[in-house]
Amino acid sequence: MPKMKIKKGDQVQVLSGKDKGKRGEVIKAFPAKGKVVVSGVAVVKKAQKADQMGNNGGFVEKEAAIDVSNVALIDPKTDTPTRVGYRFEDGKKVRYSKKSGEAI
Repeated sequence: MPKMKIKKGDQVQVLSGKDKGKRGEVIKAFPAKGKVVVSGVAVVKKAQKADQMGNNGGFVEKEAAIDVSNVALIDPKTDTPTRVGYRFEDGKKVRYSKKSGEAI
């Protein structure tokens, strides 16, 4: 699996699926699986049992993981989805936007 170019905290836009066009922040990233969890995207209902601490049972809504290929990073300069590249600046490896050329 190639290196994942999207990290926790990035603002992304969904490119395909039922939530196409939605934007959100990456809450979790799973590089080994190639998946990310984005806030407000791919929300599923999960049955929750009641426990002895007094929490009632019922349905809980939570975000499911989606494939990283279905999201694109939002370019901070142009506010549009962009691809991500790597380059070296002052001896450090940095991510940059392929659309604007700006370091992220």
